[in-house]
Amino acid sequence: MIVRLIALALLLATCGCATLPPAPAAPARTVEWEQLQAPGLPEHHVTVWLPPGYDASGGPYPVLYMWDGQNLFDPAKTQYGKAWMVDRVLTDMVAKGRAKPHIVVGIWSPVGLDRYRHYLPQPAAAGAAGEVAADVARMAGGPVASAQELEWVADVLKPRVDAAFRTRTAARDTTIIGSSMGGVMACYAIVARPDIFGRAGCVSAHWPVADPDLAEKHRTEILATWRTWLARDLGQPQGRRIWLDHGTATLDAYYGPWQDAIAQDLTDLGWIEGRDFTARTYPGAEHDEIYWNQRLPEMLAWLWR
Repeated sequence: MIVRLIALALLLATCGCATLPPAPAAPARTVEWEQLQAPGLPEHHVTVWLPPGYDASGGPYPVLYMWDGQNLFDPAKTQYGKAWMVDRVLTDMVAKGRAKPHIVVGIWSPVGLDRYRHYLPQPAAAGAAGEVAADVARMAGGPVASAQELEWVADVLKPRVDAAFRTRTAARDTTIIGSSMGGVMACYAIVARPDIFGRAGCVSAHWPVADPDLAEKHRTEILATWRTWLARDLGQPQGRRIWLDHGTATLDAYYGPWQDAIAQDLTDLGWIEGRDFTARTYPGAEHDEIYWNQRLPEMLAWLWR
């Protein structure tokens, strides 16, 4: 009788444990850093997204940096009512086992002409001549500041993020992604600062740098500027990965030949397509956040594989 009671008690205890629901993960949250001082640049605003479970325990976490940080999470904060919805994409990928949890650092872009002059890579500006240089000057409306912008992100913002949160600090754990001018800025970051960034997503990158119709007349000269810069500064992959993509509608319709040329430059410099870089085309995709959201899971899975 005693043996039966003990067995029954053990069974009830086992059943009770089996029916207990798992403890809910601590919810995701965002931290806003506003009016950050950057010498020689306008004040910066940064949004840091901490993934579900961050506040409970765990880490350290790899970090995803993204340009145009105001366009990442909340459509109400964007100019066009569209957002990448990065938090939803990452949460879904983690739930499906397609990605590890990441901290996301969204670097808000300055408004108006300042965005262009902050996101135009310095080598592209320096290589512009004639009509292209005039158009670049018109769109920038002042001195190109991408070198200062990148220096601030790499040498001021990243150390602050690493000090404030539980992060993985190695380049292989640090990704930078941007779209349009932010796409060429992501390329600039991984080329100029391989000590900081080991993964780059160059989404719908505006390789023409100037007005696309004007740039088409000067494609040979502009592409020569990119080729010279990459040959000088890119170096061997050493574990780095670069994602290139574009759609075929709206502004993206211009980008096919430009991306093909950049991909060929990477190949000529010893980068192996499929291993070190990939160049994708998305038929029908337009130049906006809705389409970038749709291919974000594929991009992250490739960069983080």
